[in-house]
Order: sequence, then structure tokens, then C-alpha cells
Amino acid sequence: MNFGQVKQKEDRYLMSTYNRFPVALAGGSGATAVDTEGKQYIDFGSGIGVNSLGYCDPEWVRAVSAQAASLQHTSNLYYNPVTASLGEKLCKMSGFDRVFLGNSGAEANEGAIKLARKYSFDHYGEGRGEIVTLVNSFHGRTVTTLAATGQEKFHQYFAPFTGGFAYAKANDLQNVKDTVSDKTCAVMLELIQGEGGVLPMEKEFVSGLAQFCKEKDLLLIVDEVQTGIGHTGKLFCFEHYGIRPDVVSCAKGLGGGLPIGAVLCTEKLGAVLGAGAHGTTFGGNPVVCAGALAVLSRLEQPAFLAEVREKGEYLKKGLLSTPEISGVRGIGMMLGAALKSGDAGKIATACVKNGLLILTAKDVLRLLPPLTITREEIDKGLAVLRQTLQEENA
Repeated sequence: MNFGQVKQKEDRYLMSTYNRFPVALAGGSGATAVDTEGKQYIDFGSGIGVNSLGYCDPEWVRAVSAQAASLQHTSNLYYNPVTASLGEKLCKMSGFDRVFLGNSGAEANEGAIKLARKYSFDHYGEGRGEIVTLVNSFHGRTVTTLAATGQEKFHQYFAPFTGGFAYAKANDLQNVKDTVSDKTCAVMLELIQGEGGVLPMEKEFVSGLAQFCKEKDLLLIVDEVQTGIGHTGKLFCFEHYGIRPDVVSCAKGLGGGLPIGAVLCTEKLGAVLGAGAHGTTFGGNPVVCAGALAVLSRLEQPAFLAEVREKGEYLKKGLLSTPEISGVRGIGMMLGAALKSGDAGKIATACVKNGLLILTAKDVLRLLPPLTITREEIDKGLAVLRQTLQEENA
């Protein structure tokens, strides 16, 4: 099918829940995508941080294909060697003790919320289930994770939302302390607010928050759906901050392109959600787990994450040397580029026409390229971005 035929079918049969760019992708290799007409694009978005090894990485394809040919699904009523192996690798690489496997970032965050509330109920009884999140945060699109999201624009249309959330200012420890009450069981935050505009938390704030939570027996939940699995140059972003959360949620890049979510926790929380307290039909699917194992096997290679950090610095320098960009924020290869003028959304659409896929977050261009992107691909993408900015500012 050509683009017109694809668009016609989607417009006729799919719910119009997305503002799509005018392109239909049909294939790809590395950090280069190909559309239905054969045009190539450098991808600085990786499916919003999902294609961590790029398009159709050979090792990942072999792992997923082999598992699909062996066993595509078995319910969680049965043990499975691939699921068990992924649990082991996730725990050993992250330093956590237990993991629950689900299907998405929102589902992982819901699991983290349930875990925190059940822990508090077991130790303190009813009435201590409130979770403090940060203003400008984003935690997902289910009714509960929308309620956890600290942005009013998401608190429309779907009332009544799940209760039990309060919102504190980011990078303001005193405001967090003032927001916490005797009803609070946990504090949940992103260390870089991705959808909020690629805004990193200050180290002093994060270290102070971790100490405060420890003193009050509040669980510290870090949402690493976007930041996790190598995007910041570490397996998890919290490693940059020198803290150890009680709970971490992750998803996106973990599956390398297949749907997965995970809730990691310390041993003290490992038995909180017993049989019947939480579950999923598709979580821990062996094909998806095979893909995730391929991703983690690549990340644990000695030089891989160091290369991600180096390429992140290379990309950042390239952005900062672009005259139309006023500043760059973020860590590793999760970056936000602020424009001196112009609308980020219009620039992103114009980039597509010129052969670059790039994201936006509020008023910035958001970059989440594949971890395997080459310097040559970075250079090509930057060249298209500069060309587009010059054209749009002419």
C-alpha cells in the first residue's frame, strides 16, 4: 500500500486518538526508517524510546523469531524458562530483588501504586494510601495513572478519577514535605520529566527527598518508563543521582519494540503482592521476554553504556552548535532542545518532509534516538535538523 491507501484505511477504521505525522513507515534498519514509498528517515525518536536497539537488530530478531517458533504464549498459571531468565537478569543487573512483568509503562506504574498502597495497608492499616507526585509529571493514560499525573490538562473528560493523589512542586523539597501528611504512603517521580518538557530533577532535591522518605517510611517510587534501559547512559537514571529507590517502573526500551512493563522492588516488598493481589494475562510473555533478554544482553556488554554516554555528549554538542537552538537539557541520549524561535510541533512536521523523525515535549524538540545509533546517523540527522530550522526561520 502507498501512503494514501494506508491513511484512507486508518481514517476509516481506527479511532482517531493520535495526531500522526504525514508518513507511513514500512521498514527500517539501525536508526534509519523507511516509508511505504521507499523514502529513508533518520530516527531521533525510536518509537518514543522503544526501539532501543534500532530497527530490526539482527540479534534481537533472531531471539524473538526463535522463541516465536518454539512457544508464543503460556498463561501465568505455568512456569516458563524465558520469563524466569528475564526476571533473573533484570534483578541482577539493576540490584533489585523482585520483579513483576506486565505489558506497558502505565501498567507498570499501576503496579507500583498498588504495591505501595498494599505495603502501607499491611503495616499501618487503612487510611494511609495517598501518593504524592510532582507537578508537571506524566505517569500514563489509564484512569489511575492520569490521576497520578500532575498536569491539569490531563484531568478532564474522564471523571471520576481515582482518588488518593496529591501534587507537590518539583525541585522544592519543602513543598514536598508540606504536601505529605499522615495519609501518605509514597512519593512517586520521574527523574527527568519527559512529557513535561525533558526537565531533569536537581540532585540536591532528589537526595534530600530520598532521605526524607526513608525517615518517614514512605516508599520512594521512581518512574523510569522513559529514562530507563540505557537512555541516560546508565541502566537506570537513578544511578546518576546516587540513590536507591524502593520501587522502579520501566517499560518502553526494555522490549526493544515489543510491549512490556516491569515493576522492580527491594526484598522488603517482594511478598507484598501475593497470589490474587495482582496479575496479568500477557505479562511475562515468552516472545516479549526473549526480546527483552536480547536488549539487556547488549546493555551489559562492558563498553555499551559508555558508548551511549559518549554519543549523547556528541549529539548534545551538535545541537548546541546549531544557531537556532538556545539550549539543551537532559542526560545521555534523552535530550530536549529549546528553540530560539518557532513552534516545536511545526519544526518536527517539517523535519519529516526533509527525512528526520523527531519528537516534541511541550515547547522543546525531544530526542530519544536508538542506543545503537551511529555517529554517521547522528551527523545526518543533525544536518536535516539544521536545514529544516534554516528553512523555517528564513
